[in-house]
Amino acid sequence: MSKIYFTRHGETFTNTKKLVCGAREVALTENGHEQAIKLGNEIKAKIERGEVKIDKIFYSPLSRAKNTALHISEITGIPAEEEPLLIERNFGIYEDTSRETPEFRASLTTFAMSYGRDLGGESYMKTAQRIYNLLDKLTEETKRTGKTFLLVAHNGLSRVVNSYFCDMTNEEFGAFGITNCQLLEYEF
Repeated sequence: MSKIYFTRHGETFTNTKKLVCGAREVALTENGHEQAIKLGNEIKAKIERGEVKIDKIFYSPLSRAKNTALHISEITGIPAEEEPLLIERNFGIYEDTSRETPEFRASLTTFAMSYGRDLGGESYMKTAQRIYNLLDKLTEETKRTGKTFLLVAHNGLSRVVNSYFCDMTNEEFGAFGITNCQLLEYEF
């Protein structure tokens, strides 16, 4: 069975303040670097035990995901490549606001709204289109070559990736999320 792995970048300053970061550039905290190093060591140990096989890492162009991926790559020796389609969703008017507000939480289940197209906001439908297209491409590559990939990206994209592999209600989609450097495994 072919697999794909997904992880969220290490902790950022906006994560510690519970703010929506979205497509803005935000650096990892020292803890975020440590989380990425820890995950790299965990993946390396799993590879050595034959529990995991990863041929290539693709990462978001935002530095928090890039630095996470490069830590993992350096530790494991797995080649890493930037994938522009993995950039986090731009949350429009919600960028740099509290993740805890009822308005933002509700926006996570409203798929056609960009919440500020003039601000660069991107609807979840458009986000899903680009991520599903990428996953379709990687599915075909996996079927053709047997290669396995790790995607290093963002919490907003974790919802979309999970919905590609699992049926979810709108409420489940909006509530879904993963912690920093949590590793998810999906089978094609």
